[in-house]
Amino acid sequence: MELSFTQGRWNYDQWGGFDPISSSNAKPPGVELWAVFDVPHEQVDDSWKNLTHALSGLFCASINFLESSTTYSAPDWGYRPDSGSLRYGSLPREAVCTENLTPWLKLLPCRDKAGLSTLMDRPSIYKGYYHSQRLRLTSSEFEPEGVGSGIVLEQTLTVVVQPSSQRTVRSYSHETKLQPSWSLTSIFGRKVSSRCVLAKSSIVYLQLDGGLIAELDSLQNENKIYSADNYVSEGVRSNAFFEVSVKPDRVLKELKGVEKKNPSVLYEFSIDKYDESGPFDLGLTWKVPVAWSCQKAPLHVSRFLMGSGNERGAIAISLRSTELTDELLHTEKSEGRCKLEVKVFQVVPWYIKVYFHTLQVFVNEEPQAVSDVVEKMRVSPSVDKLSPGVMEMLLKFPCGMKSAAITLDFDKGFLHIDEYPPDANQGFDIPSAIISFPNFHTSMQFLKDDSSDKSAILSKFEENSAVLAYTEVLLVPLTTPDFSMPYNVITITCTVCALYFGSLLNVLRRRVGEEERLKNKEKEPGRLRQLLFRLYAKITGRPLEPVESTTTSSSSSSSKLGFIILVAGIAVFWQVYYG
Repeated sequence: MELSFTQGRWNYDQWGGFDPISSSNAKPPGVELWAVFDVPHEQVDDSWKNLTHALSGLFCASINFLESSTTYSAPDWGYRPDSGSLRYGSLPREAVCTENLTPWLKLLPCRDKAGLSTLMDRPSIYKGYYHSQRLRLTSSEFEPEGVGSGIVLEQTLTVVVQPSSQRTVRSYSHETKLQPSWSLTSIFGRKVSSRCVLAKSSIVYLQLDGGLIAELDSLQNENKIYSADNYVSEGVRSNAFFEVSVKPDRVLKELKGVEKKNPSVLYEFSIDKYDESGPFDLGLTWKVPVAWSCQKAPLHVSRFLMGSGNERGAIAISLRSTELTDELLHTEKSEGRCKLEVKVFQVVPWYIKVYFHTLQVFVNEEPQAVSDVVEKMRVSPSVDKLSPGVMEMLLKFPCGMKSAAITLDFDKGFLHIDEYPPDANQGFDIPSAIISFPNFHTSMQFLKDDSSDKSAILSKFEENSAVLAYTEVLLVPLTTPDFSMPYNVITITCTVCALYFGSLLNVLRRRVGEEERLKNKEKEPGRLRQLLFRLYAKITGRPLEPVESTTTSSSSSSSKLGFIILVAGIAVFWQVYYG
């Protein structure tokens, strides 16, 4: 099982695309989950649902949304060898925050209290350009070098940050970028004062990329600086180009290969000898301005939408060759092997109805026959409200290709009003497509040193894994209803019903005769006043005039009854024509 929480998108042009970090640790935005189950085939889906609910509660995330069959897929032959028992799902819009990082830190032996994990300052991590926390669980029975039975837990935190002293001064060059001086204090605001007592080893590696080494060699030759390659010598902190604040315990140089013409260098630092009186604060200070670029992926991959309107559109995947591709293809031509294979794995939601028969392939801006480029293809069309659409392709492009593109047409479906998210007008996400290059591998082989044990990081660097890249997340606008209209209908209906039933209950519960008697009683003159009237009539000899009293009438009751009938008629009319 592999679970990742990612914020931001990995920049394959500036941060590298042909190394183990970019291929293994660079993940798509949001949440991504891979899982292989060792259960009977009919129990895989139930196991997947139980897993999503358990992970959702453990990491305080919305992973339980992946339990629906419309959100996960079952890859067959691409990227993973376990077909049938493999499930894959992603949530591109899942927000990543400290609530997800805290449970991840609790799985560490010393949490964030001691060792290298003390550098994980929340503000420093979340204000960076990119961060991804990955959790991988593997049964030791399925590991090639497993020892005994049990579960192997692997946790990786990948962060792209910039020193605080250089955050206001930025360079926007597309290919190269001036490297600023930095230290652990300037990046994380903390130092490592002690090691975790439960850890077998605590090692920090500083990698000098192959492109940087080549640039330093070029500057050395141009300026005729004699350094005798002291940046690859052990026990040396300073040279003509940069200075390291801490003397490395060991220097490892990568072996040259067909795909690695510029080998990188690793500085190894063990923090076992550092304590609170002398904390570990690694830093690098540049003496001369050096600009360099990381090694890029074999092909630059991008994905975008075509078309306009709310009815239909098209998905396009663009592939552009890089300098690395030209060099490697030239080598393959000389050796008689001329091929460039690309694997594409793409999942689209069910409401994006992709027509896979509309697949078109363009090479160097010229249309090509699908059978000439597509070596193998597996398609699983989407089913409304049941399963998403899945496409796996193996493409074989000709040598000397400069650019290529594949397009697929689709129609936009309609959702029920209950299926729209709260921010439906923002659009709907299509998860990132996965692009793999089987002919290119990111393994880094170093000189053997039997004097010390090999660390876990070096073992991961030496794994022979294919180059992997993720495309952008697409945002598709769908036709959305007027969500204010149901609100207006509800308010008007409730108002009419309140007036009708309120008036009806008022008339039914009030007794009109009793009300009139109370009014007449209030207007009747007192006995003293009646005696005075009679005495005055006898003295004056005039007839006694009766005291005026208000007579009850049924005019008020009839008017109220007419109002009730009018309100009832309006309610019936509204229910018939607008209900």
